[in-house]
Amino acid sequence: MKQLKFLRMPVLVLGFMAPMMLPGLIMALIWEERAMIRGFAVPMGVTLAVSLPVIVSLRKDPFRITSKDGLLLVFLTWSFMSLFGAAPYYLAGIGITFTDAVFESACGFATTGATTFSDVEILPRSLLFWRSMTHWFGGMGIILLTVALMPLLGVGGFQLIKAETPGPEKEKITPKITATAKILWLVYCGLTAALFLLFLLGGMNWFDALCHAFATVATGGVSTKNAGIAYYDSGFIDGAGTVFMLLSGFNFSLYYRLFQGKFADILNNTEGRAYTFLFLAASALIAGSLLPVYGSLPSAIRYAAYHAASILTTTGAAIADYEVWPPLAQAVLFLLMFAGGCSGSTSGGIKVIRHVVLFKQMGNELRRLIHPQGVFSVRLNRKVGRKDVVYGVAGFTFLYLMVVALMTLMVAASGTDLFSAFSASLSVIGNLGSGFGAVGPTHNYGAFPDHIKWLFSFVMIAGRLELWTVFILFTPNYWQE
Repeated sequence: MKQLKFLRMPVLVLGFMAPMMLPGLIMALIWEERAMIRGFAVPMGVTLAVSLPVIVSLRKDPFRITSKDGLLLVFLTWSFMSLFGAAPYYLAGIGITFTDAVFESACGFATTGATTFSDVEILPRSLLFWRSMTHWFGGMGIILLTVALMPLLGVGGFQLIKAETPGPEKEKITPKITATAKILWLVYCGLTAALFLLFLLGGMNWFDALCHAFATVATGGVSTKNAGIAYYDSGFIDGAGTVFMLLSGFNFSLYYRLFQGKFADILNNTEGRAYTFLFLAASALIAGSLLPVYGSLPSAIRYAAYHAASILTTTGAAIADYEVWPPLAQAVLFLLMFAGGCSGSTSGGIKVIRHVVLFKQMGNELRRLIHPQGVFSVRLNRKVGRKDVVYGVAGFTFLYLMVVALMTLMVAASGTDLFSAFSASLSVIGNLGSGFGAVGPTHNYGAFPDHIKWLFSFVMIAGRLELWTVFILFTPNYWQE
């Protein structure tokens, strides 16, 4: 009986597919895209028919979930959303296979800028909008949206937030988790609206501006143009994209503290300072390397800053083919693929805070060699951090690299060259999308065999959910009472 009640929750969240698809359906009707009308109407009808009885039952018979339940619930939710989100692609009449449709959908909700399309400009406009919108909803998190909008169902929200939110530590910025979710969504919407207006000022039409704003703030990276925002050849647009990728890569709880006037919390934030330093240092190195290529410092800074921000925040967008850049610039970008943005942001990857913790712990171990009896601790935000954070960070980082290694072996076994296999694996698990070799900025994922695309889809979701949430489900202890 408990299992049946539990399964109502992923079905409930699946009900959000209908209102999410409604704007796409309206656009398909206005632009008379007949195949897309069916592509949106069919999954909308199915999800509504299934979820409405569940909503009624939860109102009458609410229940709460444990942390253990939350892990499975979040994974099932993202999996169901990726499967049902594939319907508009599959029913669009563009000849896409079901495997590729699921891959595109998983890329969207996992905010991974990967694609199997070689020409996105021939796609129906309503499908391009759906592609960007799945990025936007996946960026802040479908579960976070559910907690914000459905507080009366009697479901314990913080267990879902802990399982879905990226980063080693989860926190409530307000006493009530529903209030926290709403505040984070307001910040998210505010950033999106601001970037939308800037893109309009930069010369984009409303459709392109909205789609690119969705993808940029979600640190997803998809575009309505084959050339991305490089299509506009605008320093203003590139600059706006750079700034908002960086803003989206910050911990969103810091924005709430900014509104409260707690500037000391922001200035003392260890991860924020490291994140900023990493971006500036990478941009400076790349710009110095590109100076002979572009011939002027402003141009070198423009391209260096954009790509440093794109790779660091795991957005994966590109305005130039960086694979023809000097080796130093490529090396810096490649190393940034191991970084990721801040915890509590829309970015993927290992996260900057984990690198900071490991770096500080390395220093402690060196000092311990000199002073064996000394007591050393990792200080974060000018406070002594918990010891178990170090253990958790070390375990996560090992798991992350182990998954990359295993994926590299499986992708290489499919016939892909070793460097491309490694780059693709690192890119997919970090929700980056673009990389080097066969997944460079001028390539796509269409050439990979179907079983590798399914593997990529699974790992994208696992990476978006911070690995632990997914891989713990494969341990015997989880299923023991």
